[in-house]
Amino acid sequence: MATPLKTFTGSVLPVVALFALLMTSLWLMSDATENAERFGRLYIALIFFNGAVLLALVVMIGMNLFEVLRQAFARAPGSRLTLRLIILFIVLALVPVSIVYWFSVRFLDRGIDSWFDVRVEQALENALELSQAALDERMRDFREQTREMARRLQDVPDDLAALTLNELRQQADASEVYLIGDNNHIIATSSERSEVPVPPADLQRERLMLASDQVTAILEPLSKDQLLVRTAAVVPSSDPTKKPHLLVVRYRLDPRISELAQSVQQSFTEYKELAYLRKPLKQNFILTLSLVLLLGVLFAVWAAFFSARRLMAPIRELAEGTRAVAAGEYHKKLVAGDRDELGFLVRSFNEMTTRLSLAYEQVDRSKQLAERQRAYLQTVLEHISSGVLTLDEHLVIRTANAEASRILESETPLQDHRGRLLEEVAEESPLLARFWAHIRPHLEHARDSGHEWQDEVIVFGASGRKILICRGAVLPAESGEEAGHVVVFDDVTDMIQAQRDAAWGEVARRLAHEIKNPLTPIQLSAERLGHKLAGELDARSREILERAVRTIVSQVEAMKTMVNAFSEYARSPRIELHPVDLNALVAEVVDLYRNNPAGVHIEQDLDPRMPMIEADPARMRQVLNNLIKNALEALEGRKDARITVSTRCMEEAGCRFVELLVADNGPGISEEVFPLLFEPYVTDKPRGSGLGLAIVKKVIEEHGGIIWAQNAPEGGARIFVRLPVVAPGRQAHDERAEEA
Repeated sequence: MATPLKTFTGSVLPVVALFALLMTSLWLMSDATENAERFGRLYIALIFFNGAVLLALVVMIGMNLFEVLRQAFARAPGSRLTLRLIILFIVLALVPVSIVYWFSVRFLDRGIDSWFDVRVEQALENALELSQAALDERMRDFREQTREMARRLQDVPDDLAALTLNELRQQADASEVYLIGDNNHIIATSSERSEVPVPPADLQRERLMLASDQVTAILEPLSKDQLLVRTAAVVPSSDPTKKPHLLVVRYRLDPRISELAQSVQQSFTEYKELAYLRKPLKQNFILTLSLVLLLGVLFAVWAAFFSARRLMAPIRELAEGTRAVAAGEYHKKLVAGDRDELGFLVRSFNEMTTRLSLAYEQVDRSKQLAERQRAYLQTVLEHISSGVLTLDEHLVIRTANAEASRILESETPLQDHRGRLLEEVAEESPLLARFWAHIRPHLEHARDSGHEWQDEVIVFGASGRKILICRGAVLPAESGEEAGHVVVFDDVTDMIQAQRDAAWGEVARRLAHEIKNPLTPIQLSAERLGHKLAGELDARSREILERAVRTIVSQVEAMKTMVNAFSEYARSPRIELHPVDLNALVAEVVDLYRNNPAGVHIEQDLDPRMPMIEADPARMRQVLNNLIKNALEALEGRKDARITVSTRCMEEAGCRFVELLVADNGPGISEEVFPLLFEPYVTDKPRGSGLGLAIVKKVIEEHGGIIWAQNAPEGGARIFVRLPVVAPGRQAHDERAEEA
């Protein structure tokens, strides 16, 4: 906010008023040098007045300089450019003025010295002497005429003196003639004017000349441009008793002579005065010139301040406006000044801010719309059953919904890992690591080809085996950025299991209807034929008949057994979970096969750290029986046959589970059967229904586990079973109980 003092020092009117006062004072000073009396009377006062005004101007300039320097040190917008402009203006003003001042001082010094040349002074003195000589000559003539007039008035009676005086005046071409007696008594007068002449009052000098019989001559002014010569002579008398009279005559000088004489006298007098004031005159002129120089410089400095400040005012406002716009004030408007280039710049700035404001409002509306769409999309993502994961071109996590964290069993929400590589985050979770290992090749291929991809991923986590259907695509590239990836995955474990159970249940019903129902009549018919025909046939024929009946009955029983096994596989009996000591269960089942007819050696390697698990003991016995029986069948006819059953307690990143391994040293699993090993009716043995491993897989999956097979490098097959320590059904039951 501008103070009154700052407004006063920065306005134009005070400086213009001071400039006018200084110019008037300097004019008076220069005029005073032409008159010695006026010079002595006014010069000192004018000097002090000029000094005071110049001091006021210096104070105003000093305040402006202080303000400019303060703004420069404070790094105010435009302050440094203002300072440079001021310095430039001052230099441009000082250089020519200084040159003119230097030459002016030299010119004045030499010019004044030339005025007082000896020849000029001698010429003036000669002219004065010449004029005095001419005047003396003329006055000598007037004295002689007066002497002649006094001689002719000798012995003229007083009553005739007036006539004689008039005649003598006319003859002498005098202006006035007086004949004065004793005690200044006027005896007679004569004048060229009609009025009565008045004799001079002061005749003391003439009275003194009576004794010496001399004729006096005195110059006296008649008017400004007219001089008179007054002469006086004693009129002699032949009567010794009579006192002599005094004759006073006034002569007019030629006006031209009077004018020239006065001019020469005045010029000589003025020259003497100037010669006396020669040194003070020089000092006065130099001082006056210095004051003019100082006035010009100070006014130029102030004009520099004023012009720079006025020139920089729009620029400073533009700088402040630019800062305001940079700070987000897009509605900033500046006051438009003059219709010049700077005014055009200010108007352009206002137009720019108007457009920026409109653009910002549009961007803000677009941002709000995008935010609403993002919130809408986020709400949708948070409430869908699919996991959604978006990655940038470097496979860094951008976004992840809550379902993705749940499916991948991440201890912390994946959204909290935004900005981190998915590979780094996967190292903190085994399930996520296996998920990353499956999808990484697809992401790299999609980045190169740009095609969509889909795959089924099977992983094992704390909740058991999971089947994930993953789909991925390359995101469209944004401006200035490379394309990213989106991965959508669904946990279809329960759905696939339900579909499989439903499919095999339908197959079981069809088998029961199409196969099992005719078996009993076939068996009964065969047995009846055997009973009725046995007494009517001879021994050989009866033996053949009995063998055929036994074959039919045994095959019917085999078919019933196979149908019952398949029905058992297709059924989904409720699992009864109980705490089970897996080591004890394994030892119990293995003891049943110690003395097997094939003489296969069975080893067991049980982990003493094995915790209690929750499982259905009957179903787990069935699993062990099927696995050991399959191994025994694969080792038929082998002399060094050996089966190893081992358990192990495992823990990965907080995921606790147990592992069961059944290994043999047989021929292993053929390549044709290996991909479909756990599917129903898949086997490479001459005998068997092909349902054993399918039932085992189904039971393990019902317990939330996972099963897979390997061929050992040294030969033989390995069947791995992993089960969670807490079964998923019990865990869900416990969670529901806690919520209740």
